[in-house]
Amino acid sequence: MKLLRLALATLLYVVVLCGTWVFTVNFLRVDVVFYAAIWSAMAATLFMAVLVVVTPLLRGFSGFEKFQQLMSCLLIGYIMAISVPTVIDRSLSFYILEKIQQRGGGILHDRFADVFTKEYMHEHRLVDVRLTEQLASGTIVIHNGCVKLTDKGQQLANASRYFRSNFLPKQRLLMGQYSSDLVNPFRNSATVVDYQCQ
Repeated sequence: MKLLRLALATLLYVVVLCGTWVFTVNFLRVDVVFYAAIWSAMAATLFMAVLVVVTPLLRGFSGFEKFQQLMSCLLIGYIMAISVPTVIDRSLSFYILEKIQQRGGGILHDRFADVFTKEYMHEHRLVDVRLTEQLASGTIVIHNGCVKLTDKGQQLANASRYFRSNFLPKQRLLMGQYSSDLVNPFRNSATVVDYQCQ
């Protein structure tokens, strides 16, 4: 009986979480999709905590078991926040599928660079979205038209470069050939550029 009540409480949480997300995307202003999804998960968990306290939803469970259930709900919310809205919002893979569908089911392979640079960047306002996310995260500042890393941004860039160099596959399949290109993508970057600023 306890297991059934636990399963029902978890299912109820998922329903509350989905309802919270639908409310968020339809009635609230969202700065960053990932953060909004996390806040939705926290709000749904708070709602569940109130239900656990004021209703017989988990009657017969110890205080620790109720706490564990709420922490499980929070983890489910976090997993869903990353796995659904954030992935769809940020995913180039989903964009490719949607774009092929939009173009009648097929796009010439050798034209994908054009699709990315001329359509994807514009349609998804990619620069605006990513700069907004970085500003909201406190990793960049924009001063007199110059985008600069904050100390937090420097630390994250260092950590991501370290992870990329040491913990991503050294031999990754890219269009039929295994390559280490993505563990150091700046390896072949232009040495002279005209967009640096102070």
